[in-house]
Amino acid sequence: MTKSALQSFTRGLAQELGPKDITANLAQPGSTDTEMNPASGESAEFQRSLTPLGRFAAPDDISAAVTFLASPAARHVTGTILTVDGGLLT
Repeated sequence: MTKSALQSFTRGLAQELGPKDITANLAQPGSTDTEMNPASGESAEFQRSLTPLGRFAAPDDISAAVTFLASPAARHVTGTILTVDGGLLT
């Protein structure tokens, strides 16, 4: 429910802020190797088995997506949900 709410909120913000030339996008990460969810953790093999790429994202993978959305290269991108999950939702 939380992800769905964030998606709706993002699209609503894009509609509201677009006329002011402000973009609103959402980066939606999948399993990412962090201290709270290590790639060597208890459920890591299961999480890897769910994705076509078969691996956890590195924090840099997520930050690269956010950097793109915040860059001039994405100036015409708004209301978009960029899923960075190794293909989990395919």
